[in-house]
Amino acid sequence: MRSHYMTHILRNYKRFLYSFFTTLFIACNFPTHITASSDNTAPILIISSYNPDTQFTTSNIISFNDTYRHLGGKSPISIENMNCQSLSGSQTWKKRLESILLKHAQLPPKLIILIGQEAWASYLSQDTLLFKNTPVLCSMASRNAVLLPDNNQDLKLWNPESIDVFKDMPNRNIKAGFAYEYDIKKNIELIMSFYPLTRNIAFISDNTYGGISLQALVKKEFKNFPNLNLILLDGRLKTIYSIIEDIKNLPPNTVILFGTWKVDASNAFFIKNAIYTMSGVNPKVPVFSVTASGLNNWVLGGYSPSYRQQGPDMAKQAINIEKGKEANIKFIPNEYIFDFNKIKELDIPVKKLPRNSILLNKELPLWEKYPVEFISTISVLIILVIALCCTLFFYFRTKKVKEHLEISEKELIIAKERAEESNRLKSAFLANMSHEIRTPLNAIVGFSTVLAEENKNEEQQEYIDIIQKNSDLLLRLINDILDLSRLESGRVQFNFSLCDITRLCRDQIAIINRVKKNTIAYIFEANEQLSMVTDPQRLQQIFINLLNNAGKFTDTGTITLSYNIEPDKNKVIFSVSDTGCGIPKDKQRQVFERFEKVNEFAQGSGLGLSICKLTINKMGGDIWIDPDYTKGSRFCFSHPLNLKMPPEKKH
Repeated sequence: MRSHYMTHILRNYKRFLYSFFTTLFIACNFPTHITASSDNTAPILIISSYNPDTQFTTSNIISFNDTYRHLGGKSPISIENMNCQSLSGSQTWKKRLESILLKHAQLPPKLIILIGQEAWASYLSQDTLLFKNTPVLCSMASRNAVLLPDNNQDLKLWNPESIDVFKDMPNRNIKAGFAYEYDIKKNIELIMSFYPLTRNIAFISDNTYGGISLQALVKKEFKNFPNLNLILLDGRLKTIYSIIEDIKNLPPNTVILFGTWKVDASNAFFIKNAIYTMSGVNPKVPVFSVTASGLNNWVLGGYSPSYRQQGPDMAKQAINIEKGKEANIKFIPNEYIFDFNKIKELDIPVKKLPRNSILLNKELPLWEKYPVEFISTISVLIILVIALCCTLFFYFRTKKVKEHLEISEKELIIAKERAEESNRLKSAFLANMSHEIRTPLNAIVGFSTVLAEENKNEEQQEYIDIIQKNSDLLLRLINDILDLSRLESGRVQFNFSLCDITRLCRDQIAIINRVKKNTIAYIFEANEQLSMVTDPQRLQQIFINLLNNAGKFTDTGTITLSYNIEPDKNKVIFSVSDTGCGIPKDKQRQVFERFEKVNEFAQGSGLGLSICKLTINKMGGDIWIDPDYTKGSRFCFSHPLNLKMPPEKKH
């Protein structure tokens, strides 16, 4: 028999090792302090149980930090791991938590976050709280708990009372959080509705704090069911092998209520292996779960919490606490969940299931499994029937309709060709005219420059300056029209290459500072170096347009070029901010339209921002005005980080 059980365990050995070492790697490489405090700012102290759900715990911490920073949280975050494992170490947890709190006594935290049952219990078991006025937020904790044992307590004989944390311990300054409510009563009622002849309920719990707290809750709730006999399969006293023998020899009219099984009496660590092993021992005994453990394999179903990641919601509550807004305890709702395969295996009618039950592994009906195909087929059949019934009526009209459609099709083709030709001629006309105008205009610009260098009287010099200024303006307009027509017609070729973006930005700022107004300071800001694949010439053109545009509407102050890398979104956000007059919100959407100008009296063609938008769109990005910026105007545009280098041409 033992050999048979070992076969089940070895079958999942590789899966267990992969999961274990992945979890261990994440835990070991996660920093103890996400943010270090440089100005003695009170931190947010996260105390993690470091329980068997290490990977889930770590992902919650990471998502908490990301959301907290995204929402504007500025406080440093300190993380402490209690390294709690089996129940055998529970007598040290209380002291361990106390030492963690003492470690932070010189700079008391502004918020304490407890993650996991073990940290939760350690905090509740403190005789004296070090930080009485510090708000506490709980996560991955249960409303029903037990206080930790004394040092001289024999853990195998320990029989703690289950307490309702929020009713029995109101003075712990618990302000917010997320708590599970394991409902033993509803699970027993569910069992009796399926198996009314049940006389014994065997409850399985493991050698962890979660196991003993669930066991205490079960014993408390069983006082309301005097006609039922409770059989405790206690992981503090039993190994996986002795538990299996107990399951095999359960008396008639017995149903199993499963809690959790991760660590047994020998402190051996099991995940799914134990459940796989238990499942084949006594398949005729129905199994329900109060924690959803064992579903998809052994367990028929149960009433259990709807587990989900809590990190982002924890961050929102932390922000609310910092801002003095309302924050409270939220209880994770329970749900009825069943394995459809087990429902069929045990011949349980689906109609006996509670309303709104979730069914796992249910084979969907054809119309639910393939809704598009099913609807399409039915629609085709209906159309065919209608067509068959109306054939005689439409027979004489079909030919005329066909002819009309053919004529319409020809007209559409002709109209399309005309539109395409018109668009081509428009672009060609603009390009040719711009080119033809630019040639004599270059001569005017050149000779006006020569004239400007000669000695002239004041009136002549004024006329020459006007000619030069307007010639330059007209030349820029012609160049803008040429660029716009090329972009619209798709004749612009982008030359992508790996570019040092940081250097490109610095060089552009250095160039523009040489010819800047004395009252304006052009600044480049960046927290980290950036190199990526782009078209340097086009990107520089965008910078020039945005910086020049900002300079037109800024008399004094600063114009800042910066970027922010967002690797999770695979993009970088560039921004040009100024301290000018700003752009009214009712005009922010139309500034990217061609020939649109905020100030009709300002110089410029009104095409620069349109060219920027088309260029950015061609490179896979977007451009917008930051509506929340109030010191002037801030133009932002995105650029992908993952543009690929074009393949090298073979000679």
